[in-house]
Amino acid sequence: MSDPRCLILGILDDGWDGLSAAGRERLAASRVVIGARRTLDLVAPHLGSEVELRDMDGALGKTPEWVRAALGDHLPVTVLATGDPLCHGIARFLIDRIGAASVEVLPAPSTIAIACARLKKPWQDAAIRSCHGADAGEWHTGATPGHGLYGLVRAVAEHARVATFTSPHNSPDRIARALLAAGYGDELCISVAARLCLPDEEIFADLTLRETAARKFPDPNIVVIDRVTAPAPRAVFGFEDGDFVQRQPEKGLITKLEARAVSLAKLGLRADSVVWDIGAGSGSVGLEASRIARLGHVWAIEKNTGDAANARENAQRLQATNYTLVEGKAPDGLDAWPDPDAVFIGGSGGELAQLIELCLARLRPAGRLVMNFVTLENLATATTALAAAGAEWEVTMLSAARSQPILDMHRLAAQNPVWIVTAYKALPINARSGGVMSG
Repeated sequence: MSDPRCLILGILDDGWDGLSAAGRERLAASRVVIGARRTLDLVAPHLGSEVELRDMDGALGKTPEWVRAALGDHLPVTVLATGDPLCHGIARFLIDRIGAASVEVLPAPSTIAIACARLKKPWQDAAIRSCHGADAGEWHTGATPGHGLYGLVRAVAEHARVATFTSPHNSPDRIARALLAAGYGDELCISVAARLCLPDEEIFADLTLRETAARKFPDPNIVVIDRVTAPAPRAVFGFEDGDFVQRQPEKGLITKLEARAVSLAKLGLRADSVVWDIGAGSGSVGLEASRIARLGHVWAIEKNTGDAANARENAQRLQATNYTLVEGKAPDGLDAWPDPDAVFIGGSGGELAQLIELCLARLRPAGRLVMNFVTLENLATATTALAAAGAEWEVTMLSAARSQPILDMHRLAAQNPVWIVTAYKALPINARSGGVMSG
C-alpha cells in the first residue's frame, strides 16, 4: 500500500458547484479538511459530520503539523486553496515543509486566468505578482525591497502587462497611487476584476491611474496593469550630464559622463547587484547603476539637502523604483543597509579612511569598491587605507577633453583629471578571477 498523500485542492468562490467531479469525490472522502474559514464555509454543507474542519486563518504555520498528523494516522486530508495552489498559493509552502512526495495538487483555474478571460487580455507574456501580504502602508519615493508593493512596482518597470493578486490593504486604489508616486501617468492603465465567480461579479476595464486611485473596489479582486504607450527609447546607461538635474551654477558636483562610464564598468555590476552610492550628489552614478542592476537595488546617501532633492527628482524622472536615497552623512545609517556587491564613493565628507574600512568589511565576496578623486591628498588617504586593510587595488587616471567651438572651428577643452580607484578584498587568485569574469 502506497503512503497516503495530502491533496491540495483548488477552489473558487463558486464553491462546491465549481469543483470538478474528481475534486468533489476526493473532498467528500476526506476525513480532515484544512482551509481558510471562507473556503471551509463553501464546502462544509456538503461534507459529513465525521469530517474534521480546521481553520488555518492565523495558523498557517501549524498547517504542516496538522497534515503530518493526519497522514501519520492514515486519514485522507485535503487542504483548500483559492484557484491554482501553485500560483502564489499554499502549495509551495507545504511542499517545502512536508516534501513533494507527500503532496498531490488538483488545481482550479487561477483567478488571474479568469480575470484575463473576462477582460479578453492574453496573459501568456504577463508578469504575475502578489500583493497578498502584510500591510506595508502607502508607497513612497525610495521605498525599499521590504515594502509590500515593491515586487509589483518593479515588475511594471520590466513588463508591458502585469497581473497581481491583491489584498484589502494592498488594494487597486493603493496600487494606482503607488504607480503615480513612482512617476507613471497616462502610459499605464489598470483593470480590476472583482468578486470573480460570484453573482455580483464586476469588471472595471482600462481605467487611468488617477481614476483608479480615487475609488474603492469590491473585494476580493485581481488587478491587471497594461502599458498603453511604449516608453521612449533610452540607453541603459550613458546619459549626458545635462540629463540630470544638478546644482546651478554647475560646480562640478556631478560625476561627468566619461568618469561615470568607467566607474560603472569598474563596479562590475550584475543584473541583481546590491549597490551603495556614498556621496550621491545629483545621483548620476547611483541612478545609472540602478538601470544596470535592474533586478537589484541601489542605496544612496547624500549630506547636502539641495543635492539630495536633485537626486530624488532625477530618480522620479527616471522612474527608478529600485533606488533609495537617504539624506545624511556617511557612515551614519549604513549599518541598516544590506551588504553590498558594489560600492561607489563619490564624496566622503572627511571620513574617507573610516568609510573604506567599513565598506571593505561589508563587501560581499568578489565585491568591488570604486572611488573617484580629483585631489592628490584624497588619493593618498585612500591608497594608505587600502594598504592598511590588506585590500588589492588599482588606480586608473582618466584625462578627458571635450570639443568646444572657437570661431568657425573647434578646440579641445580639458576636464579635470580623475583618479578612479578600484579595490576588492584579498581573495585567492582562482576565486578572485571567477568573481571578476562572472556576469
